[in-house]
Amino acid sequence: MDLYMMNCELLATCSALGYLEGDTYHKEPDCLESVKDLIRYLRHEDEMRDVRQQLGAAQILQSDLLPILTQHRQDKPLFHAVIRLMVNLTQPALLCFGSVPKEPSFRHHFLQVLAYLQAYKEAFASEKAFGVLSETLYELLQLGWEERQEEDSLLIERILLLVRNVLHVPADLDQEKRIDDDASVHDRLLWAVHLSGLDDLLLFLASSTAEQQWGLHVLEIISLMFRDQNPEQLAGVGQGRLAQEQRTAVAELEVLRQREMAEKKTRALQRGNRHSRFGGSYIVQGLKSIGERDLIFHKGLHNLQNYTSDLGKQPRRVPKRRQAVRELSVQRRSALNVRLFLRDFCSEFLENCYNRLMGSVKDHLLREKAQQHDETYYMWALAFFMAFNRAASFRPGLVSETLTVRTFHFIEQNLTNYYEMMLTDRKEATSWARRMHLALKAYQELLATVNEMNVSPDEAVRESSRIIQNNIFYVMEYRELFLALFRKFNERCQPRSFLRDLVETTHLFLKMLERFCRSRGNLMVQNKRKKRKKKKKVLDQSVASGNVPYSPEELESVWPSLAEQLQCCAQDPELSLDSVVPFDAASEVPVEEQRAEAMVRIQDCLLAGQAPQALTLLRSAREVWPEGDVFGSQDISPEEEIQLLKQIIWAPLPRQQGPEEQGAEEEDEEEVEEEELHMVEVLEKEFNFLDYLKRFANSTVIQAYVLLLRSYKQNSAHTNHCVVKMLHRLAYDLKMEALLFQLSLFCLFNRLLSDPAAGAYKELVTFARYILGKFFALAAVNQKAFVELLFWKNTAVVREMTEGYGSLDSGSSSHRPPVWSPEEEAQLQELYLAHKDVEGQDVVDAILAHLKTAPRTRKQVVHHLVQLGLADSVKDFQRKGTQIVLWTEDQELELQRLFEEFQDSDDVLGNIMKNITAKRSRARIVDKLLALGLVAERRELYKKRRKKLAPSSLPNEEESLNDFCQEDLEEEENLPEDESEEDEEKEEGSEAEQAHGGSILSTQNLGQNLHQEGFSAPLLWLQNCLIRAADDREEVGCSQAVPLVPLTEENEEAMENEQFQQLLQKLRVRPPASGQETFWRIPAKLSPTQLRRMAASLSQPEEEEKLQPGLEPKVPGEQGPEEEHQQEEAHQKEHRAHAPRAHLSARKKKAGLFPNFMPLMVVPEEGTDGGKEQLKVAPKKRQLLDSDEEKEEDEGGSKAPELGAPGIWKKKRFQIEDDDESD
Repeated sequence: MDLYMMNCELLATCSALGYLEGDTYHKEPDCLESVKDLIRYLRHEDEMRDVRQQLGAAQILQSDLLPILTQHRQDKPLFHAVIRLMVNLTQPALLCFGSVPKEPSFRHHFLQVLAYLQAYKEAFASEKAFGVLSETLYELLQLGWEERQEEDSLLIERILLLVRNVLHVPADLDQEKRIDDDASVHDRLLWAVHLSGLDDLLLFLASSTAEQQWGLHVLEIISLMFRDQNPEQLAGVGQGRLAQEQRTAVAELEVLRQREMAEKKTRALQRGNRHSRFGGSYIVQGLKSIGERDLIFHKGLHNLQNYTSDLGKQPRRVPKRRQAVRELSVQRRSALNVRLFLRDFCSEFLENCYNRLMGSVKDHLLREKAQQHDETYYMWALAFFMAFNRAASFRPGLVSETLTVRTFHFIEQNLTNYYEMMLTDRKEATSWARRMHLALKAYQELLATVNEMNVSPDEAVRESSRIIQNNIFYVMEYRELFLALFRKFNERCQPRSFLRDLVETTHLFLKMLERFCRSRGNLMVQNKRKKRKKKKKVLDQSVASGNVPYSPEELESVWPSLAEQLQCCAQDPELSLDSVVPFDAASEVPVEEQRAEAMVRIQDCLLAGQAPQALTLLRSAREVWPEGDVFGSQDISPEEEIQLLKQIIWAPLPRQQGPEEQGAEEEDEEEVEEEELHMVEVLEKEFNFLDYLKRFANSTVIQAYVLLLRSYKQNSAHTNHCVVKMLHRLAYDLKMEALLFQLSLFCLFNRLLSDPAAGAYKELVTFARYILGKFFALAAVNQKAFVELLFWKNTAVVREMTEGYGSLDSGSSSHRPPVWSPEEEAQLQELYLAHKDVEGQDVVDAILAHLKTAPRTRKQVVHHLVQLGLADSVKDFQRKGTQIVLWTEDQELELQRLFEEFQDSDDVLGNIMKNITAKRSRARIVDKLLALGLVAERRELYKKRRKKLAPSSLPNEEESLNDFCQEDLEEEENLPEDESEEDEEKEEGSEAEQAHGGSILSTQNLGQNLHQEGFSAPLLWLQNCLIRAADDREEVGCSQAVPLVPLTEENEEAMENEQFQQLLQKLRVRPPASGQETFWRIPAKLSPTQLRRMAASLSQPEEEEKLQPGLEPKVPGEQGPEEEHQQEEAHQKEHRAHAPRAHLSARKKKAGLFPNFMPLMVVPEEGTDGGKEQLKVAPKKRQLLDSDEEKEEDEGGSKAPELGAPGIWKKKRFQIEDDDESD
């Protein structure tokens, strides 16, 4: 874009900046306003960046802004504005356009902006500009944090961004055409940075603890400074050429000389002794042309060697989206003085800055204080400086910050994330692949450093290396990482350099792992596997009847002896039920669904002749499942029990599949309607290196290695060694040479063996001859080996090639289904055509019922129907029960209505399944209830079981009272936490057991012990917390769990004390939930009265009198303390007299005779000996009325609660006024 095409307003603004006369720049009076106008224009430019292009064409930065920057530094406002404008003008083109445009017009504008940026970079390559920037930055850094203003911090950030932008501009290789050891524009820029002293300021910012906020800026600038450098070459600068480098250079020259000599020899053979106008035509015998005749060759014989059938053909055009991605990073050697400066910079950075800066940056990344993808600079710095440290003078202490297992985990996590994003985000797959390459380089350098530590002369360093290796090799994710990267390698978005680094890193990992296994003897590693738990299928009764091992005649002969044993056992009073549990508590199947299994267990005991066990199981099952009298009624007689057992032994009960049957069934039949539950099971097993190596025996992995081997001429000797070593491991160690019998690999071997410089690749040549020898030895036995060359193979095909075809079938014949005969296929087709149009029945079930052939499974029938072409897909035969997949809005409303209707019943899920219109499986209903937020956990839907109340008569009132209170406690314990009140917070299941764990007397004993041990202050703090929580709940009216946060060291030590934690459990304070909470919490369901009573129990005897009045607040209008005490004693006597009556009412109410009863609380009576119990009415003289849902009984006859136990309020009750007592 020419200058005369510039916008008029923009041109006038640029003219108002000033002019350059010689080396002096004269600014105009409106210079500052003009700079601000340019900033405003840039803010409102269009998507083609027209303002940026016009300013670049006018060379405003070179002719105006840089002179203003260097000559008018004293004008602070102008200097700040010019810095702002330059930061905007030099920002990368990728940030301006978002990405490299694909449209030709936008791509042209993108390249134009990039050309202007390259001109800016060349203009900045002077000591003057960087000298002004470094002086300004130095003055700003001299200011303390109390003197530094916000404008100063902004200016520091803008200077760093300006340096970043200038260094970020890519080099124009076609324009510069610089060779190695020549000074490029980037080298001149780095030299200007060095002369201005800006590098020292960067080191200061990286090492200063007060300037940690600029850590990521500094790290980004340093990464751009070393963008084209090789750390290993940089470490050897100034030390002369090493012997290894000399040998490498001599080998490369020898390869080039041999190829040149071979080309000269070939050209000499092609030239004839004399000119011949007639070259001649020849018939090539054995090589067919398009027809059946031999090929006619019309050129000289010396050209026949280069003949190929592809001559004259149009080369196949590869679409751009399928082309291999190009290499973007180019390494070159800078000028010697620049390399010396960079080497010294690296040494100082490692000595003084690396550990501190990397720790600060890692903290910013973990706390998400950085911008998106800033972790790539961290990974680049880790790979570069650790490689430099390893190549220069290896000192592990200089890189100790990143030499940890946490760093391995961080890199592996990011590498896995990039890998997944590359597979999902197809449009940005190339960008994700670049980030993945950076992470892989960092991972490779971590392994190389640990490997270097393993050979260190220092024993402490070697021990640290062994610890790190043990942690890495133990975790499964580190071992599986390389396999995943190989299997998903895609050369369309991942460059060849990524594959090279992946191969070298895998080689290093395998070498370290093999050496570690040999040194340890046996290595235990972590292994994760997915457990596929299937819904247990119950066979039909017709099938199940075959599982009963006795015929009817045998049962008739066995039963008399069983009946005699059962009669003796039924009359035995010592038959105990305690040791037999009819259900599996550890099973994931709910207890209510294990009823059929219990019946089968009873039948098995009878069939085994174990009459006492069968009778005990029957009685235990009756206690667990009393519904429907399935196991007999509660008042069943012994004779009726024996008759019931006789019915059980004769019943054709549905049995689950055994382990062997189930294993075979899982291979043959995986029906669509089965619900699978994947669980990751973590195990430990002894590591076998060869078993791990077998995971690489995969055609995808081998293809990646062969792809890298194709460029063996461009590869380094180490890369070729890594490739050959892996292929040798597979072919020789695993005896799987046939994996490499592939035509494309053999063509590569042919090219290698005919290479004039093949002597430089002795390892490759030796391996190629070994593989070819193995192939021709196999081809002499197996003629089909030549056909197998056309395909990549897996281990199963390799076994068939070497051991004979059909060896796999013979080895697994027991697991393979029988072959379908023509008669069976005809019968199958006839049955399918007869039943496919019948409504109301399943076609496959009908075929299985009428098929008169060898036993077939549903899966076998379905697959063969598809093979015969009678059906299009296996999905056509899904059962009807699986057709309902999505929930409609009406179905969700119906489910919500049914849940609200049955949420207080004993079997919520069972009632919903009985009444729901659209029948679904239990798991689908549970998942939908969880998704709708109607329940928080699955266990809230478990069937509720309560113990029955045993009839008993107590001799006196006190025992009756104790029994009544104990029943109340037991019922409270049996109530699941799902039935808590709506305004109470849902708490952990362990809280129900802790809620009644101790009494006030035991609490006082614990408190006295803790007082004697010196925990007086923590007890006082806990007491104050309980009182404050009680006050807050009275004021607010609603309650929630209150955390106990210890703020002093003394309180923290007390919270960690085991005896103090026992005291908290006695007080019903809830412990923190595992993995989610940190502090103990005062439960939400404790009332203010209970909290004050707990606080009073913590007091010393001399303090109780002070806290006692606060236990029950005085209601306005009540009498004084003495009168109130007398009145309270009168009420207590009255309630003590009515205790038996209340107990009887409670029992009758639970039997359905009375609608309500009055709960009583037991509290310690002051001034009485022996801790006699006294009854006390709740404050404000209210009673509690049970809701109608509570119809089940508790089991009585247990011990009474401890003396002084706080009252336990029943759940699901409503509080009403008692008019009789108020009178």
